[in-house]
Amino acid sequence: MAIRTIHTFPDPVLRQKAKKVTRFDDELKQLAADMGETMYEAPGIGLAANQIGVLLQIVVVDVSMPGDRKKFISLINPVISEGEGSVTDDEGCLSVIDYTSSVKRFKKIKVSAQDLDGKPMEFIAEDRFARVIQHEVDHLHGKLFIDRISALKRSLYKKRLKKMLQAEQE
Repeated sequence: MAIRTIHTFPDPVLRQKAKKVTRFDDELKQLAADMGETMYEAPGIGLAANQIGVLLQIVVVDVSMPGDRKKFISLINPVISEGEGSVTDDEGCLSVIDYTSSVKRFKKIKVSAQDLDGKPMEFIAEDRFARVIQHEVDHLHGKLFIDRISALKRSLYKKRLKKMLQAEQE
């Protein structure tokens, strides 16, 4: 396993759409393992492949309970087919540095995906698990959580980020 570099906004790779996975092999399993290690090292609770510069539809999501050993699930070619209820809660992102904001998401979703062997799976996700999956699937479509906040908040964040990046270069 290897820790990969996480790309941060405004890196253009974050705006690209990921391609469907068609090969289920050891390389894919290694990618998922690297993503899990990278996610926990960051530390985070979800990671999409395009966040590490790989344009494939794969996400990893933490499913461990507090106090338990770290455990994640890999979702290949995930699709959210249904959503119900809504809840607004704070979100952050490993690719959006030093910023959190309230984002409205479905409370409960139906997810279809494949596992690392290509076997289809379908399940219902709720609450935090549903929020993280929605956030990561957005990444696969080139969207960031800051696209789901008001234009004013997004503009203020971009200005603050620009100042932070300029200060780093000085």
